[in-house]
Amino acid sequence: MSPDIAGMILPQELREELAAYVRVLPTPAGTEVHASLPDALADAEVLFSSWGCPQLTAEVLARAPRLRAVMHAAGTVKPLVSEAVWERGITVSSAADANAGPVVSYAAALITLAARRTITMAAGYAADWPSVGRRTGGDGLTVGIIGASRIGRGVITELARSDADYRVLLNDPLVTDKEARLLGVRCVELDELCRRSAVISVHAPLLPETRGLLDAAKLALLPDGAALINTARGPIVDTEALTRECASGRLEAYLDVTDPEPLPSGHPLAMLPNVLLTPHIAGAQGTEVQRLGRYAVAEVARWVAGEPLLGEVTRQLLARLA
Repeated sequence: MSPDIAGMILPQELREELAAYVRVLPTPAGTEVHASLPDALADAEVLFSSWGCPQLTAEVLARAPRLRAVMHAAGTVKPLVSEAVWERGITVSSAADANAGPVVSYAAALITLAARRTITMAAGYAADWPSVGRRTGGDGLTVGIIGASRIGRGVITELARSDADYRVLLNDPLVTDKEARLLGVRCVELDELCRRSAVISVHAPLLPETRGLLDAAKLALLPDGAALINTARGPIVDTEALTRECASGRLEAYLDVTDPEPLPSGHPLAMLPNVLLTPHIAGAQGTEVQRLGRYAVAEVARWVAGEPLLGEVTRQLLARLA
């Protein structure tokens, strides 16, 4: 990872803890991480990586003959691993579990804001004062969750703890009715979820079958005044279709991810008063970033001790992850 990211993820106390389990090889100073990585890996058995690490291609791995494990102090490992990693039998771990907590909190907060049509109310602050009865509360509101990922399940748990008495619908083809009941939600088809939900929050991984999942036809099913929240992956939602729906004033959107990311300067979606865009900040930020380093250091300790890894990612599992 780059030195500035390393400084956030591995403060001195975590560096000292890491050094208690392994001998840390220095990365050459004053060079770009992409250029220095193969040389830095020449004698390494474990790669401690994070945002900005170049992909571990066959060419890179050819210069890392001793590499046996990758501990990724960030969320998804999709940009990092290649088929060559699996072919070599290299163990891979992700700190996605540690990154999930901030995303859950952020998404739950956006649901609270969306339940009160916050950005629409803010845009009409002067003209609509005082505003009463225009869906400015969440009691009994139906919230649709797309994807029972670790984050989707966390959001469901947060909503269950809320005083707002939300009705929660879930769409996830891998979740059985029995599992849904244990989660305290009802599983429905995506069309029904779109028709019945005042707020929809997206937590599905980006897969071939989820790309463009919320297209023009699905967005047209949302009731007038509904809100769409996306903290997952931008391409799950058809950007142009969503832009048209929001431009009509029919829908609100709270987007931490977009397609493309970032949106081009002057994109009409960024100009609308009923759309809130944030620059991919739902995950760990500021001092929260240290939890990623702490998780990965603990994974190193488990690996050295021969214990099972909590965040292990396999080739089969990766296909279903974000």
